[in-house]
Amino acid sequence: MSDHVPIDEPHLDIAYHEGAYKPLEAANVNVMTHGFQYGIGCFAGVRAYYNADLDEAFIFRLDDHVARILQSCRILDFQTALGPAQIREIILEVARRNAYRGDAYFRPFFYTAEHRLSPRTHDVRVDFACYALPLGDYIDTSRGLKTIVSSWRRVDDDMIPARAKASGAYLNSALAKSEAIRVGCDEAIFLNRDGHVCEGSTENLFLVSDGVLVTPRTTDNVLEGITRKSLLVLAAEELGLAIEERAVDRTELYSADELFFSGTGAQVAWIAEVDGRPIADGTLGPITAKLKTLYHRVVTGREPKRAGWLTPIFAGIDTARLAGSSTD
Repeated sequence: MSDHVPIDEPHLDIAYHEGAYKPLEAANVNVMTHGFQYGIGCFAGVRAYYNADLDEAFIFRLDDHVARILQSCRILDFQTALGPAQIREIILEVARRNAYRGDAYFRPFFYTAEHRLSPRTHDVRVDFACYALPLGDYIDTSRGLKTIVSSWRRVDDDMIPARAKASGAYLNSALAKSEAIRVGCDEAIFLNRDGHVCEGSTENLFLVSDGVLVTPRTTDNVLEGITRKSLLVLAAEELGLAIEERAVDRTELYSADELFFSGTGAQVAWIAEVDGRPIADGTLGPITAKLKTLYHRVVTGREPKRAGWLTPIFAGIDTARLAGSSTD
């Protein structure tokens, strides 16, 4: 791996690949690459939010994303010499070199990189790469989403573990998402093989019932989402909500007072309809609205209490002093 080299001028569309920072169009793999052929890899989705008042972009919960991608490596039995500090610095350097003055997304990932046949996770070279792109709303969070319960079941922990953010598992997500779009909906909701609700195609799921915030337990084949974890903290500590992590039945979706997705891409995206049935009166619910607003304040550096979740990209702003700098 190449040494970190400070730069004086930002360069657009720079990726990290095969131990070097290079133009994105040069960060390619051979068609024989093991991970390309078999989908064997794992990744993180990392967001940065731009605060124009501070001319600063903040990466949200960077250390948590790094820890989770390394957890995925352990689950997949990947051997890598990269440690948390090195991965963290590569992501930050990609962010600095691209220098987006706006919201952005970073995709660090490990993949099996040798040019050979025979799918396996051991005794193969594992490479690391990271690219960036400007990204606003991945899902339109200004309106309620139309969803269906998918006919496809979520992969189980003893098949392809959802706890690992594994590349190949997203074929399961793609099938469910395409099914939803083809019938005129925005997103799909998975059940697990026991018939319990688990998550969306690429999002965690929450419902509100009688003032209680409910989300499927992590043992029901859901990704242990970092946005999910953050919202649980905010809901309990800032809004004082009662929380239940438990098995959720399909019919609870229909009778919920509020329903929403969460995730790095989705952020907080409210659901207006499931299987053609409106959720309550089909409008944005009050608890979802509060969490949506609070989450956006947190990620843009406007909630000093949660400044420890943020990593500044450009100016090295002291996040402990955001209280005096932030504006509404």
